Amino acid sequence: MATIRSKYLGDLRTESEHIGSGTKLLTDAPLDNKGKGEAFSPTDLLATSLGTCILTTMAIAADTHGIDMVGTDMNITKLMSSNPRKVKEVLVEVYFPKDYTEKEKTILEKAALTCPVHLSLHPETEKTIHFHYKG
Repeated sequence: MATIRSKYLGDLRTESEHIGSGTKLLTDAPLDNKGKGEAFSPTDLLATSLGTCILTTMAIAADTHGIDMVGTDMNITKLMSSNPRKVKEVLVEVYFPKDYTEKEKTILEKAALTCPVHLSLHPETEKTIHFHYKG
């Protein structure tokens, strides 16, 4: 059974629906590639997928080990190459709301670097991840 249903709406816009929940999202082609840039582009979603996968996988590890990481946030930057046009690098800056022990940092960082999206991206796609601990 399909997980997602997508439809082309015209004007370089798509609508996708998560079949299990009915949640919908739009994509537009980016401004630098004939689009309106009024929604996430497909490559924005790739970068978002990496970031949210990192957060989710760290949260699973944190829950397993009794680590509170509520309030952790991140900035995600997508860098494109032009020939061929593809995602060259995804830079993820993770900001934790507090400091952790070295053991906790190791658990969280290992989880981040082994998230399924990180492992699924092509090896030529650079994945630069920086961890910032408050303290």
